[in-house]
Amino acid sequence: MNYELCIALVLAWLLDFLLGDPAWLPHPIVGFGKMIAWGERHLNKGRHRKLKGAVMTLFLDALVFLGTWVLLHFTSTFHIVHCTLYIVIIFFCLAGTTLIREVQAVFLALDRSLEEGRAQVARIVGRDTSELSAQEVRTAALETLAENLSDGVIAPLFWLAVGGVPAMLTYKMINTQDSMIGYRTERYKDYGCWAARIDDIANYIPARLTALLMIIPSLFAFRFSLFTFVRRNGRKHASPNSGYPEAALAGILHCRFGGPHYYFGQLFDKPYIGENNRSLTTADMRTAVRVNRTAEVLALLLVVLSQFLWGLA
Repeated sequence: MNYELCIALVLAWLLDFLLGDPAWLPHPIVGFGKMIAWGERHLNKGRHRKLKGAVMTLFLDALVFLGTWVLLHFTSTFHIVHCTLYIVIIFFCLAGTTLIREVQAVFLALDRSLEEGRAQVARIVGRDTSELSAQEVRTAALETLAENLSDGVIAPLFWLAVGGVPAMLTYKMINTQDSMIGYRTERYKDYGCWAARIDDIANYIPARLTALLMIIPSLFAFRFSLFTFVRRNGRKHASPNSGYPEAALAGILHCRFGGPHYYFGQLFDKPYIGENNRSLTTADMRTAVRVNRTAEVLALLLVVLSQFLWGLA
């Protein structure tokens, strides 16, 4: 069993739980974003955009994986430094608390005014928020909470269990690429094609695992129909993955997500997930936060268990 990794994981998760992402602390994802933006600015023009996007995407993924592996390999004999790097990198890869705080801030802002709610939700979604109703603002915030539970917590933990810290940090690069250039708009549809497809592959298992972890507590209330609900509605999303955690939360809250949205001025007519178009409330947000936190803890225990089983092998 890799005790060093397990201890680092628990400490890193506690740091994220207590601190989130402090604004004053330099974050590697910002650096990832600058590298992606540089490549897009210089390569996303002229001919062969799909090829250039593929090369840049794969290069950045390989750079992060190999760079992290080399750093950890050469510090492996310095146990304090090595363990500290584990903690810091894992901490930077987890985004559970920051996401929850942002979603809570959306509901608080909306209590003050619709304009404040729109401005706050614009911080965490890619869609145009200027014309959203109060219900649509709440829906967008809760959809993001569910989707990013997978992207921001469960998927990084999954790849940590599969390939260690280098794989975990590489996943964050993959996910950052998708969030910046993985759109089907005129500007990104060719250049960001590979980024989007690699992200789909990287999230295939984690997204479905996220949905399972979200609905497990509901099974104690004998809500076994949630399995059927998620299986039926998870595939309705334009993304092959995002619909599963969204469907899990929609089923738990007995509400409806999805529908048409504007991205970069273009209308995308997304199917609805769920049928009950009821008004969402702050109580729903609190329930969603409890669901997220429970899923995080279950995922944490699964990673520790995987290390124990790996040690027995």
